Amino acid sequence: MKKIFFCLALSLSFIQVYPANFPYGAVSIADLEMKSYSKDTSANAVVLQEFGNTHISSGDETPLIFEYHVRIKIFNAKGFNQGNIVIPLNKSKDNRYEEVSDIKGSTFFIDHDGMMRETKLDLKKVIREDMDKRHNLVKFAMPDLTNGCIIEYVYTLSSPFIFNFRNWYFQDDIPKVYSEYIAHIPALYNYNTVLVGATKLTKNTAELERECFNPGGGIKADCSKITYTMADIPAFVEEDYMTAASNFKSTIKYELSDYMDYRGVKHQITKEWKDVDYDLKKDPYFGSQMRKKDLFKTQLPALIAGQPDALIQAKKIYSFFQKYFKWNGFNGIYSVDGLKKAVETHSGSIADINLALISVLNEAGLNADAVLLSTRSNGLVNNLFPILSDFNYVVARVNIADKTYMLDATNPFLPFGLLPIKCINGQGRVISMSKPSYWVDLVASQKESKIYNLALELLPDGKIKGKIIEISLGYEAYNKRKAIKKFNSIEEYVENLDESMPKTKIISNKIVGLDSLDVPLSESYEVEINAFDNLNKGQFAFNPFFMDRTKENPFKLRERNYPVDLGAPSDTRISLVCTFPDGFEVTSKPEPVALALPDKGGRFTSEISIDGSQFLFQQMTLLNKSIYQPEEYPYLKELFNKMVQVQKTDIIFKKKQ
Repeated sequence: MKKIFFCLALSLSFIQVYPANFPYGAVSIADLEMKSYSKDTSANAVVLQEFGNTHISSGDETPLIFEYHVRIKIFNAKGFNQGNIVIPLNKSKDNRYEEVSDIKGSTFFIDHDGMMRETKLDLKKVIREDMDKRHNLVKFAMPDLTNGCIIEYVYTLSSPFIFNFRNWYFQDDIPKVYSEYIAHIPALYNYNTVLVGATKLTKNTAELERECFNPGGGIKADCSKITYTMADIPAFVEEDYMTAASNFKSTIKYELSDYMDYRGVKHQITKEWKDVDYDLKKDPYFGSQMRKKDLFKTQLPALIAGQPDALIQAKKIYSFFQKYFKWNGFNGIYSVDGLKKAVETHSGSIADINLALISVLNEAGLNADAVLLSTRSNGLVNNLFPILSDFNYVVARVNIADKTYMLDATNPFLPFGLLPIKCINGQGRVISMSKPSYWVDLVASQKESKIYNLALELLPDGKIKGKIIEISLGYEAYNKRKAIKKFNSIEEYVENLDESMPKTKIISNKIVGLDSLDVPLSESYEVEINAFDNLNKGQFAFNPFFMDRTKENPFKLRERNYPVDLGAPSDTRISLVCTFPDGFEVTSKPEPVALALPDKGGRFTSEISIDGSQFLFQQMTLLNKSIYQPEEYPYLKELFNKMVQVQKTDIIFKKKQ
């Protein structure tokens, strides 16, 4: 992801009309007759023109005024969703809220007589909806959508929230021919501005507007008129193995740093981390909770009694918390109702449980801090300046001897020191009660590892009998434990597994390590597989890649401008020994394969050897990195292409003459 940082000691709010917008309704016949977009012929719709304009109006409340205007060409029915408009609006606890006005919309199309027609949006069908405590919605559907039509709509949004100037999203899920955004920022306001995404600006200009803003008190301020444009913007296509799309879509984002009122008094909005540290340590729902004592004054002494080893103490406390608390589904960095209530109810939010864990670890004489982070679906945090609203999760970090362990006690299946993949997202901020905060990389402490050992026999009647052993480690063990525990018993899990494989019958099973989180999870199955009707034919084919097979390449884009983020490295190994009837011989088998990514990024190997009436198949797939950068994407894509092709290859058996 590219980030360009600007500090703009500028701002806006005015008395002027800004004419850069394009004329409403000036739709051409050529656009209506367009059958596809030449730069992306697969697009179901394309934005022909898009314009946005934001300023801060003069007045007591200085609300932000945002004007939006767009014209979209819809090629086919798959693009009709572009006609369903949803405008999210923010609101606050003190009854301040954003409003939308001046909505106008039209659908243009060519009728059966070859004439251009216009159907206007019925404003009575605009819906205003109360979504939740923080958000309202305005929704409307464009009328008379047909293949080849053009929709156009405008609206004005007014907001009392000047902390976040109106962001502009250049990139969306359909391509755009042209997008322009104008920001008028009064010199009294200083916004930190970030350009996110790989697509470059076509134009970026700044002009001075004299005395355009009147904050009151007889003062007038100049403004900076900043114009951003992009042309030929590709659609943003989401693909597997990525964090939040908002991290990578080309966007202009604003954050208010400081402003000056009409009396000349400067108000600092964006704080330094030392100020945030102080506030957090004093906060009644954060620092004050971390300093709580005697939350488990009865249980704690018994947990660590007679145990001098600090690591074992920490593991015992962590395991106790996993069993004692149930996560109530709420994220956040602040305790909701205080830790004492969470202890009483055996239930709490992410912050309730993990802040309590930090408190008890410290009370036991261990060195534990809090780590603020943002989950993968929430987006990356801005590490240029502190924005607490970027964070939605808090975990514990305990230092023992020369090692550091990250802990999330809200999940009963996580072994000590393993964070859930959703938390492996960029950097976290360590908040210590005794020293200044600092950044720490959030990286997976273990791999996602699987080992398959199979000993099978192909019988003359076409059935395969034998044993399959699957060993799961790290994140794979965590995922498998979660999957098994969804069922009421191991027997119910095995029964479901049996039913999911119509040709396979599980005769017996043994699962070891299900409740021991620090050891591998081992599954052993005696199976009978109805592989072939019979072996009386002259020859038959057997595919040895049936375990953990990659049937489809997850990487399909021509190029990818954002990283492939797996969360953790992976390691999969398969070893299969199969005995086949004496009356057959192998006439063809897959060739040995050894493929590697550059810079030791990973590899795929497979090999089959024949020894009499037995063959040995071995396969290994290693992805050694958690994150592959865009320039590594072609190699990763090609590796998976070749894996898919190789795994289609069969062993051919033929009856001996």
